[in-house]
Amino acid sequence: MNNKTTQTAVPKLRFPEFRDAGGWQVKSLQKLAKRMTLKNKDDDIKRVLTNSAIDGVVDQRDYFDKDIANKNNLNGYCIVDEGDYVYNPRISNVAPVGPISKNRIGKGIMSPLYTVFRFNCSSNEFYEQYFKSTQWHHYLKKISNSGARHDRISITNDEFMKMPLPEPESEEQQKIADCLSSVDELIAHEGQKLEALQDHKKGLMQELFPAEGETLPKRRFPEFQNAPEWEEKEVGEIFKVTRGNVLSMTLVGNQQTDAKPYPVYSSQTKRNGLSGFYSEYLYGNAITWTTDGANAGDVNYRSGKFYCTNVCGVLLNDEGYANPCIAALINNVSKNHVSYVGNPKLMNGVMSKIRIPVPAIAEQKKIIELLSSLDEIVDNQLQKIEALKEHKTGLMQQLFPSAEEVMG
Repeated sequence: MNNKTTQTAVPKLRFPEFRDAGGWQVKSLQKLAKRMTLKNKDDDIKRVLTNSAIDGVVDQRDYFDKDIANKNNLNGYCIVDEGDYVYNPRISNVAPVGPISKNRIGKGIMSPLYTVFRFNCSSNEFYEQYFKSTQWHHYLKKISNSGARHDRISITNDEFMKMPLPEPESEEQQKIADCLSSVDELIAHEGQKLEALQDHKKGLMQELFPAEGETLPKRRFPEFQNAPEWEEKEVGEIFKVTRGNVLSMTLVGNQQTDAKPYPVYSSQTKRNGLSGFYSEYLYGNAITWTTDGANAGDVNYRSGKFYCTNVCGVLLNDEGYANPCIAALINNVSKNHVSYVGNPKLMNGVMSKIRIPVPAIAEQKKIIELLSSLDEIVDNQLQKIEALKEHKTGLMQQLFPSAEEVMG
């Protein structure tokens, strides 16, 4: 930063009442906020928080479904008050330099690996939004060292607190914060609609499919009211049970192209298991399931030609049984057969022995039509949410000065 003159930065987009105002001052974080270093003593505070790249500051127990920290030794953990900001140096695809989040859930303690700071001004929603952008990433990438651990940014607290930040006048700060917060509220509202649609689908499936161990659903389409009970069969009786092949992710493209047209499925959670695209395929119109890891037992129907990795099991049938209805029936019970000894697993032999009630092909087709129509509605809602997120990203890129301008 230039110490001789006051550094300023100007965003591309400003509200009308601020277009003739001057540039924003650029100041180091340590001039706008102070680092909080108060430590937990005598295990006084036992509420352990964590900073998630996606969900922000959350209770550790809620996030991990268990306590990660040793409840018998919480001395030395950093005390975090509501309104404080927390930097987690752990990196991920979502947070390539680690996330900075505002604590909105109340007082707690956090790992001493985190950096906690508090703005001098209590009206700091502008910075809460700024840290959701990528404009500040450039500074951390520039000054960080390659640490011993590849999953964390290596940076001292002193260097972190020297991070340059833009400082508009308070009225402009609030205007920008209000604008971006309104988009957040709209995204949250649409997310609630999505959850309601997904819950509706789950509820319908519970009535359209028999309960485990039974062969009649609670609800059937009128034309099948007097049809025979569903026939219970083992998965291995219906399908050839196999699995995918090892594939280096360096060969997989992020976008579908003429050279790499075939989707690749793996055990990842994002995009319904889609890892990218590849030049070759292994199977077509089949059912896959995740064999290893946190998502072991997840079952999906894969339409068209595709490639899948070695952590995907594959069910093949050329008589019409490889379809969304049968995939959903297996998915209804597959988690009950996952082994949670060590790394969760659902291997081929176990999958083969899973018993499911199977309707006649005609009834399967009717169920598929209904599920497909619901899936289309859900997909449209997902696309709406993604469009809103992209809109917000574009707004932030224009409402905040560029990283190069702030860095000086």
